Amino acid sequence: MKKIFQTTFAILALAIAFTSCSTTKNASSAGTSGMSVTRGKFVGTWNLTNVSYDGLVPNAVQNVFDQAPASAFIGSVWKLTNSGNGIYTLANGQSQTIFWSVYNQAGAGTQFQFKKIYDGDKAKNVQEGYRLVIGAVNDATMTLQSPVAVGNGTGYVIYTFTKAQ
Repeated sequence: MKKIFQTTFAILALAIAFTSCSTTKNASSAGTSGMSVTRGKFVGTWNLTNVSYDGLVPNAVQNVFDQAPASAFIGSVWKLTNSGNGIYTLANGQSQTIFWSVYNQAGAGTQFQFKKIYDGDKAKNVQEGYRLVIGAVNDATMTLQSPVAVGNGTGYVIYTFTKAQ
């Protein structure tokens, strides 16, 4: 009996030591470069409040997500469920069903990715989609950046979201 107690205690002590020494990996306002972000950070209803540009002339990108100008997305509402299903609705009422996930790859940072899903489609059969760099995400705000090739560099269309209450 004493041997069982000692073995159990030793295993429990090792488990506590391993978990207390590990680091947490959550996105912060400083961005997510090199960090892993869980899908739970994105679940909920988000309002796209602003579109800005970094390394690009404003409105240089005429069409985003193969749908509309970036400015048409201001005021859109994005509903993201934990199952990966989602929908966004533009201010003009046009809706698009999506399947989304978080893409974590060492060296490439963490990205938010989604595929457009049309009637009769299954997400696993849709090969095309969009990846956006996660600038920041917390319980109230989210910033996603869409890279755009510009000459020998990269510019970004930056989407700023606030979480609906």
